[in-house]
Amino acid sequence: MRSITHFDIQYAHRFYGFQGEAQYLHGHTGGLTIEVEDTVNPGVNMVYPCNEIQKIAWDVIKNFDHALILREDDPLLPAILDVYEKQGIKNGHPRNTMKGEAFRTELAQAYPDCRLVVTKETMTVEGMIKIVYDLLKDKLNIAKITFTSGVNAASCEFDSRKEIARCPLCGISLDENGVCPKCGYRE
Repeated sequence: MRSITHFDIQYAHRFYGFQGEAQYLHGHTGGLTIEVEDTVNPGVNMVYPCNEIQKIAWDVIKNFDHALILREDDPLLPAILDVYEKQGIKNGHPRNTMKGEAFRTELAQAYPDCRLVVTKETMTVEGMIKIVYDLLKDKLNIAKITFTSGVNAASCEFDSRKEIARCPLCGISLDENGVCPKCGYRE
């Protein structure tokens, strides 16, 4: 069975090197749906609490919300950083409260202080799915991710047979010490 949650994110990007309208800097409202699969936890009668999926995923995904997403070789990147430096916002602004934890993976790097994500590949709907899965695969038993942006949509199914120990009282993942971070249950 699956627990399913959805996020809307606002972002700007462009397809550097693309021949067409998408080569210009533009914005989108993207819709990200994450499906977590497992057995129904008898103690809480659910696969995984959707509000907990939202908390875990949002810690990562909020780096993409109201952010500029550029490919690492895009010539706009140094220009944007230069403008941010001159404006005094490259290293953050006191009102920038929506930022997530910085991350660096093979596919992308987040600079939350300046609302910027730099990607290895062009940020397509397929690219977003790859990045999100890479960031969350060890935290959630993801069965499927769907991402829509404008008229574009993609979906990918994943092997969800990982064994992730969960709390019998809350249904959420236990930490590396077998302790529930929400209620304190110990395995």
